[in-house]
Amino acid sequence: MRITLRDRIALAAALLAPFVVALALAPVRSRMTSANLALILVVVVVAVAALGSRTAGVVTALSAAAWFDFFLTRPYQRFTIADSDDIITTLLLLAVGVAVSQLAAHARTLKLVTITDAAHLARIHETASMVQAGASPYAVVDQVRLQLVEILGLRGCRFEHGTLLGRHPRLEQDGMLSAARAHWDLDKDGWPGEEIELRASVGGRYIGRFMMQPEPGTPPPLQARLVAVSLADHVGAALDTAGPVLDR
Repeated sequence: MRITLRDRIALAAALLAPFVVALALAPVRSRMTSANLALILVVVVVAVAALGSRTAGVVTALSAAAWFDFFLTRPYQRFTIADSDDIITTLLLLAVGVAVSQLAAHARTLKLVTITDAAHLARIHETASMVQAGASPYAVVDQVRLQLVEILGLRGCRFEHGTLLGRHPRLEQDGMLSAARAHWDLDKDGWPGEEIELRASVGGRYIGRFMMQPEPGTPPPLQARLVAVSLADHVGAALDTAGPVLDR
């Protein structure tokens, strides 16, 4: 799995931020309750979780609990706790930190899904509008070809009109991949190392197909693959009403 720069920054913050904050609180620890000190560290956990991944959030919670113990509970500067109430506070800090970090990461994921859904919907709407307006089939095919490259992360894509040749792996209507009359586990095996066909049909009748050259590695999520299937269906409708398009 590729680690982004943002994830690296979040992991660094997960390790350093609780240490810095706990160290800064050490001079005033005698004038504040353990609960208030712990709440300040929970804020640090939430901030890092909002920036990075779930992993970063959990690491921050563990780091916060450790430095809370070391700097803010007696005996100080030791990873031991003498007071039973401080033990409970430390455990609660860890539990709340982990839970809140998961919620923060989940909220960020939901925001990303919403943005992605809106972008996908816009592509489908744009292509459907072109078909309904009677746009040139050349334009519709080119539009969808470029969209497929973008949403599926392809190296290349071309359109073939007419007779089916060869037995290529095929992206099906349910977003799954079939190869040699068997289902291919995309999530486990990734894209196959060959061209993949995506058929453009109307009323169950084959019109043409996109031949896609995927990048090696993890395929796009099911949502993106279903959008690709929907776009290909719009091409089928455009070609059915406008006649054949030359191979591209």
